[in-house]
Amino acid sequence: MRRDHWQREIAGLDPETQYEEIARIASYYEFPWDYQQALSFALFRTYAVPSIGRLLFDTGEFVERTQKRHDDTALVLEAVLADGMESHNGRAAVRRMNQMHGSYDISNDDLRYVLATFVVVPHRWIRDYGWRNPTEAEVVAGVRYYQRLGALMGIKDVPGDFAGFEELMDSYEAEHFAPDPKTRAVADATLELLVSFYPRLLARPVEVFSRALMDDALLAAFGFEKPSRVVVAMAHGSLRLRGRLERFMPPRRKPRYAKDLKRIKSYPGGFMVERLGTFPATMPDMNESVV
Repeated sequence: MRRDHWQREIAGLDPETQYEEIARIASYYEFPWDYQQALSFALFRTYAVPSIGRLLFDTGEFVERTQKRHDDTALVLEAVLADGMESHNGRAAVRRMNQMHGSYDISNDDLRYVLATFVVVPHRWIRDYGWRNPTEAEVVAGVRYYQRLGALMGIKDVPGDFAGFEELMDSYEAEHFAPDPKTRAVADATLELLVSFYPRLLARPVEVFSRALMDDALLAAFGFEKPSRVVVAMAHGSLRLRGRLERFMPPRRKPRYAKDLKRIKSYPGGFMVERLGTFPATMPDMNESVV
């Protein structure tokens, strides 16, 4: 297989109608590590919006059961993408998200913002650190994918193009990012989980490396100390170097799924999508249909 094998596959697909297949190729073959890191950072950013971070803190889930919440989020999102939004498993995963979200008073604006981070943050990550730049087809497919997912989640006024998602995310963060002790607690718990994925000797370097990748607005919202300019330059430089080296690697022949990663620890015996996540007392009926 040539290095551009999957690029040629994507070039033969229509991003307006085959956006799910393009998204699967990009996520599981072309940039699996990058997408996993970028989506983690996308979710992490949302904690800095107090209305989101406080809710996550108040449920107790993201502070007391951080590993399980991390795993549930990765597995639910993967079920939607890997199996397809129109599949039985994909619809079950969307239904689970709707049931959980429907149990709390979450504004449409917050849901739109979270959706925007899933579109914008991976694009910027791959643009900055990926082994190649995203193609126009990949950008369009990402937009169409999350527009459809947003529709299934009942999110209104979803942007129509990438520029719209970008403007939404940036303006929402500029208006809503703010320090809050509850959002800081959720961020601390998440960083502690991230550090636990590596040998104990690397705990401090990994934590500093993570903060070095955060922009000033995010650091300020969480009250995190910014690492030195040298450390920041080294962190960004190491990721760019990784991308350059990956150009010389052969194309991936097998998909890299989150469910196969060692850091997913909550379900050693397997899982059912319908049982992932939380089940608050006010949760809608399990047989509720998605849009």
